Amino acid sequence: MSTLVVQIPPRLRLLGHSTGATDTEARNATEYSYALSPDGLLLSDQGQCAASLLPKAATVVAVLADADVSWHRITLPKAPAARMQMALVGVLEEALLEDPDSVHLAVAPMASAGQPTWVAATDRAWLAAELAFLEKSQVFVDRLVPASWPDDPPTGHFAEPEGEAPSGDAASAHRLTLSWAHPDGVVIVNLKGSLARALLPTPLPENARFSATPAAAAAAEQWAGSPVVVMTAAQRMLLSARSLWNLRQFTLARKNRGSRALRDVWRQFLRPDWRPLRYGLVALVVVQVLGLNLWAATQRNTLKQKRDAMVQVLRTAHPQVQGVLDAPMQMRRETDTLRAAAGKPGETDLEPLLLAAASAWPGDRPPVDNLRYEPGRLTIAAPGWSPEQINQFIGQLRPSGWQVESTNGALTLSRAPSGPKP
Repeated sequence: MSTLVVQIPPRLRLLGHSTGATDTEARNATEYSYALSPDGLLLSDQGQCAASLLPKAATVVAVLADADVSWHRITLPKAPAARMQMALVGVLEEALLEDPDSVHLAVAPMASAGQPTWVAATDRAWLAAELAFLEKSQVFVDRLVPASWPDDPPTGHFAEPEGEAPSGDAASAHRLTLSWAHPDGVVIVNLKGSLARALLPTPLPENARFSATPAAAAAAEQWAGSPVVVMTAAQRMLLSARSLWNLRQFTLARKNRGSRALRDVWRQFLRPDWRPLRYGLVALVVVQVLGLNLWAATQRNTLKQKRDAMVQVLRTAHPQVQGVLDAPMQMRRETDTLRAAAGKPGETDLEPLLLAAASAWPGDRPPVDNLRYEPGRLTIAAPGWSPEQINQFIGQLRPSGWQVESTNGALTLSRAPSGPKP
């Protein structure tokens, strides 16, 4: 799965910049460093461009600069997830240098309540504005990670300040900055002076790992007195993206992932290389619509032929019928009229019902002493009948198309409705 790693530009602190149009214009002019990987491991592309021109990928990871994240070691409070942010603010209120309401906090991965853990802190308003600008540029950040985090074994990364390129001599080392991540936190120091030597243990841990940008590698090796791993900014960004950290927590947690996925699929569907597929889908829909219309026309024609046949049968059998509105019902009515005129009983008259009941009457039961007839229904009193006799009576009549209901010592006989049997 392709991964795009984007470097969030460092936050301005001492310039007192204003908000509004100036910020918007500055962000529009900002070029973002990025690294593109097909699998999150190998680097396939890198560069700098405006946010709107960043490459597309299945997953987007944003990296914060070391100086934009502070680290605090606390015992994770026991609080429900909905109140964890407030609990963290209560624990760190005196340790934070800014107003707690303006600070965004994130807990280390796999932290357990009641156990020591690390908490990352950064400026909430600034970070929310950066994420909102990227989303406005159609870059939806799935994960937000720090460039460095407290780690063991310790790691150090040398880099040159922006706009400067060390010449490789010993003096140029004083212009480098060192990001030192160790089990007790992360510090960023300038190598000028003795502060860096004082902060790092002497001698340096044997398992410490040092890296440097290509331009800073020579000066970094002179300062450290040992070889360092040359690592470009893109390679370091990709390495940071592999961490388990995700600073998108609480109020900055990722939302609307489903709608974003739909937008991404739709945007990809509209790309030029998908044009043959779009044409194919449109052709398929057109063929389906034409096929449905032809099938519906055939069905309407077949139905009309059957209705005309029924009307013809009715007019042949009963020429006296002038207007035909419902051929089956009129045929049944005319046939019943002829049958009644000939003195023959119909299927729902009293005689057929009595004959059907007599054909299934149990031999050990006396003749019926009470019955009631309604058009199409015959109710017979059956007091004292055993369940076996009732089941036998029903079973003998059912194959002939009769329906029997047993209720409160009475049996009601009627013609079963026509249609498929369950």
